[in-house]
Amino acid sequence: MRVILAPMEGVLDHLMRDLLTQVGGYDLCVTEFVRVVDQVIADRGFYRLCPELKHAGVYGCTTRSGTPVRVQLLGQHPEYLAENAVKAIELGSNGIDLNFGCPAKTVNKSRGGAILLKDPDNLYRIISAVKQAVPKDAIVSAKIRLGYEDKSLAIENAQAVESAGANELTVHARTKLEGYKPPAHWQWIAKIKDEIAIPVIANGEIWGLADALKCREVSQCADIMVGRGALAMPNLAKVIKQESAVMPWQDVRALLAKYTEYETYGAKSKYYPNRIKQWLKYLKLQYPQAEALFQEIRTLKTATDITAAL
Repeated sequence: MRVILAPMEGVLDHLMRDLLTQVGGYDLCVTEFVRVVDQVIADRGFYRLCPELKHAGVYGCTTRSGTPVRVQLLGQHPEYLAENAVKAIELGSNGIDLNFGCPAKTVNKSRGGAILLKDPDNLYRIISAVKQAVPKDAIVSAKIRLGYEDKSLAIENAQAVESAGANELTVHARTKLEGYKPPAHWQWIAKIKDEIAIPVIANGEIWGLADALKCREVSQCADIMVGRGALAMPNLAKVIKQESAVMPWQDVRALLAKYTEYETYGAKSKYYPNRIKQWLKYLKLQYPQAEALFQEIRTLKTATDITAAL
C-alpha cells in the first residue's frame, strides 16, 4: 500500500511537504500545479513550486527526508503540456502528474482543471502527447474527479486516461459541482477500477485510519492519496499504515514551532500569518487545543506577534 501526499494549491507547498515527510509514512508527494498556457516555462518557474528539483541531480527530486516528488502540470493545450513535461523530467521530476481535477472557478474559466472532464477526447490528446514526448520510462499519471456537473462521463474519462498511455490514475471521488462536500463516493472509484487495468489511487474524505480502511474496502484500491486529512493529523500516513497512534498535541505544537521557523525566514514572513491560521483551521478538526490556539492568534496580523503567542 502506498500513501501519497496530495497537491493542494497554496497549502501543501514545499515547506509543508518537507515537514510532513519528516514525520514519515509518505511514499510520494505531488506538487501544487504548474500552470501551462502557451510557452515553455523557465527553470525558475518550476523551481518556485518545486525547489526539490534544484538538488535532483545529486539526490534525486525528493524532500529532505527522501520522499520522491512529482511535478504536476495544469493546462489545456497538448503540445505545450508535452513540452513542459519534457522540461520537468529534464530538471529531475519523478514523473509527471496531469491535473484534471482542480475545481477553482478561475482555473476552469481558462479551460484548465476539472472543466476538461467534459471532453474525454481532449484528455486523451493531452495525455497521449505528454506520454509520447517524455522518455519511455517516465511515469505519467493523471488526477481526475468523477465528472464536472455529474458522473455520466466518469468511466469514459478513466478509459481515455488509460488508452492514452498513462501509467496510473488518481480519482477524487466527487464531481466538480460537489466540491469538497461529504460524502466521497468511493464506490464510483471501484466502478472505474473494474473498467481499466492501470493502477488506481483513491482520494477524498480520508481523515483517519477508519476512513482509510473503509475507502480501501469500498474503492478496492490498495493505494490512497490524502490532502486535507494530512493537515488535520500530521502523522496520518503512519496512522493509516497502522504504525503509529495519533500524534499527541505536544508534538503538534513542536511541528507548529518548526513550521514557524520555516515560514518566518526572510521575505516569506508576510505570508506566515495566513498560512499558520489556515493550518490551525485544519488541525482543530482533530485537536480541540488547536481551536483555543486559533482563537488566541486569529486577530494577530504579524509574524512577530504570532510567533510570540506560540
